[in-house]
Amino acid sequence: MGRDKALIAIEGVPLLRRVCDVALRCTPIVYVITFRPEQYRSLLPLHCHLIQEYALLGETKSHGPLIGFAQALEHLQRETVQTCWVLLLACDMPCLSGETLQHWVNKLEHVGDAIALLPRTQKGWEPLCGFYRTSCLSRLQAAIERGDRSFQRWLAQESVKELPIDDHHMLFNCNTPQDLTGLVRSEE
Repeated sequence: MGRDKALIAIEGVPLLRRVCDVALRCTPIVYVITFRPEQYRSLLPLHCHLIQEYALLGETKSHGPLIGFAQALEHLQRETVQTCWVLLLACDMPCLSGETLQHWVNKLEHVGDAIALLPRTQKGWEPLCGFYRTSCLSRLQAAIERGDRSFQRWLAQESVKELPIDDHHMLFNCNTPQDLTGLVRSEE
């Protein structure tokens, strides 16, 4: 994208704020994990908390969402946040629907033994728009210790239940300037 996607405004609202507002329709507390919490503090609504992401030993930069997610789960565990499920959302999903997410929340009690409840596309699981059991942390850490950095590879080894999705546009990721231009045109 050439710039921080979280700060890109759609209809005057930064992408990160849009995603947090939608998440707050499903849960009373939202956590944002990032290497640069000071950059986002002023964007966040009440009940949104920042978690400092850290580089792995011997690394100096971001290492991808799989490790960031593990660090967020570790933080929640240290803070003794008692929850069974967490909703994981990417900051670059401007078309999320709070109604759809709330509908998905109602499916959590029927998941069985699965560690995640995620939508699936032709490309595979949509790992940054769905629910994970907090108890998946030890399995996630084991995958990371084996050198895994891919959500798709990790999820292929786990029990995941598919979420129904009627509108795949909701999963749209704004990854390129062309994506942003197309999104702005479609909103006009």
